[in-house]
Amino acid sequence: MHTIKNIPMPRRRVFVGAVLIVLLSVLWIVCPDTPKAPSPLLPVITQTSMSPSSSTTAIALFGNGCFWCVEHDMAKIDGVIDVRSGYAGGTTNSPTYENYSKAGHREVVEATYNPQVVSFAQLVEHILKHGDPTDSAGSFGDRGVEYAPALYYANDEELSIIREVIAKVDALQALPKPIDIAVLPITPFYLAEEYHQDYAKKNPLRYGYYRNASGRDAFIKKYWQEKSGVFEVTTSPIATSSPYASYRKPDQETLKKTLSPIEYDVTQQNGTERSHTHPYDKEMRMGIYVDILSGEPLFSSRDKYNSGTGWPSFVAPISPNAVTLHEDRGWTGVRTEVRSRFGDNHLGHVFTDGPSDRGGLRYCMNGTALRFVPIQNMEAEGYGAYLKDAQPQAYP
Repeated sequence: MHTIKNIPMPRRRVFVGAVLIVLLSVLWIVCPDTPKAPSPLLPVITQTSMSPSSSTTAIALFGNGCFWCVEHDMAKIDGVIDVRSGYAGGTTNSPTYENYSKAGHREVVEATYNPQVVSFAQLVEHILKHGDPTDSAGSFGDRGVEYAPALYYANDEELSIIREVIAKVDALQALPKPIDIAVLPITPFYLAEEYHQDYAKKNPLRYGYYRNASGRDAFIKKYWQEKSGVFEVTTSPIATSSPYASYRKPDQETLKKTLSPIEYDVTQQNGTERSHTHPYDKEMRMGIYVDILSGEPLFSSRDKYNSGTGWPSFVAPISPNAVTLHEDRGWTGVRTEVRSRFGDNHLGHVFTDGPSDRGGLRYCMNGTALRFVPIQNMEAEGYGAYLKDAQPQAYP
């Protein structure tokens, strides 16, 4: 009823020009993937933020436009265990894609997460940075309240957190208008049809065309740039529970004796190694990259790519909390400096000219500031918990 070649009609409007429509038609012929028959819809009622089965998992509900995009973005957050697409907020008990909007439901996602790794506040900040929270009448090309962003709270504490995060993000003055997002008490969540779950993974080409044409990524890049993937106004539980939180940097005289001249210049004096001089530029084995002083994990081979610049380059840190970003005003202009969170050592800079299909960022690092730990050595060196982060990842 509302779909043409498995692309929902409201979303099809965002495709600009006949060329993209033709391309989608070609893709339908070449890569058919008729959706499976919808499985029976069972209501999953979420009335509390904490799962009754374990204090190490919690559940949160968010609306941020097309649930394909919201699900795909949230699944990348360290500490998020599972994300499911569905409907919430309407007057019917068993909404379907064909009738959910008529009954007043929104497209939402249900996120199951580990609050010991990522906080509810951080998830709220993520939502505010990965959509347009100033638009209360829809989401990019998808118009209507059913696509409008919404933050749901399960108790007074979560309501207070939401208000605080909104105020802090507004204070950054990064957006063109003040935030105007619905803040609502949590309501029953109804799981969407099976073909909507993990849509980006099942249909990467169609998803890529839809997302690019929607304007979502262009908006995020314009207003947040490299800060979209970094938590600026919220604190990670890891910041206090991490084994590296107790690290204390030695005094400068000790560092001068411990580090080589180039290591000291780069990490302590914000220097830059010459391009094409460090072997990590060409290092493509699986493993992780840690701070040479504190040992804290910073980057993964999963996110490494050959940028052609002569410096080790990554599309993202190993987790959003692994690094901190700082404004760097120098003779070359204003850049964004990257430092290790606990070691507080200079690592390099982040730029917005990275691979567009992997987020568009290029973390340009000095190999001198890093130490590579091959995947076969990670367990023995105490990095076993990061083995999953060293595995290859599918994009987009």
